[in-house]
Amino acid sequence: MYQDKIVLCAASAYNKKYYLNPDFDGLPEEVKKELQIMCVLFTEDIGGIIELYFDDEGSLHLMTDSEEGDLTYDNIGAPLKIKQIQKDQRELFRELEEYFREFF
Repeated sequence: MYQDKIVLCAASAYNKKYYLNPDFDGLPEEVKKELQIMCVLFTEDIGGIIELYFDDEGSLHLMTDSEEGDLTYDNIGAPLKIKQIQKDQRELFRELEEYFREFF
């Protein structure tokens, strides 16, 4: 049985950092690079924090949040950008879910 969620990667506009869970070091380099670019561009465009995680069923989710009182975070653009990423990266996300189910 898995935990509630397993973080794949995350990025923050606040500390300008990107995190890739070391459990996913086995992913191909081009996939890791694509995830990093996607997350960093999101935080540069929208602000706040973005997190990609797997639920206990192996489904990949995207979550975004901001610090309280952050007036630079785009509350309207965030869900739109998430939907666009999900559409544009559908195949990558499907493959990541398969990878997760296979190795976790």
